[in-house]
Amino acid sequence: MSDAYPLATEPEGIVAALLARFNSGEVNAMMGLYAPGAVFITEAGETLTEQDQIAEELKGFLSLGLPMVATARHLFVADDIVQIVLDWSLDGIGPDGAHLHLGGVASDIARRGADGYWRYLIDNPYGTQVRTGG
Repeated sequence: MSDAYPLATEPEGIVAALLARFNSGEVNAMMGLYAPGAVFITEAGETLTEQDQIAEELKGFLSLGLPMVATARHLFVADDIVQIVLDWSLDGIGPDGAHLHLGGVASDIARRGADGYWRYLIDNPYGTQVRTGG
């Protein structure tokens, strides 16, 4: 784990860890948020299960060069598992010079590992959006 981007030791710290890592622009920092075997759900509803697939998806978001703003609506905790309902957005001038706004309501699942740190099991950034794939 990078000292520059610490992981959360409490569920309430997960959003801050996400924002610090995302806003660093570093895909390796983001990948540190994911537990072994984690999955990422794309906007189209595709489930990505391989680390390199997840990294590629994250590179797309990071390449926009826009900071993420996020606020947890709810944290539902059961032992070492938490569901995070999260409002997030990326807003600003994109790489092509045009205004860009992305956002959604995520429905994510994280787990506390044996080391005491919380990591994503399911990253579903468009959790409430109706999908066509899956």
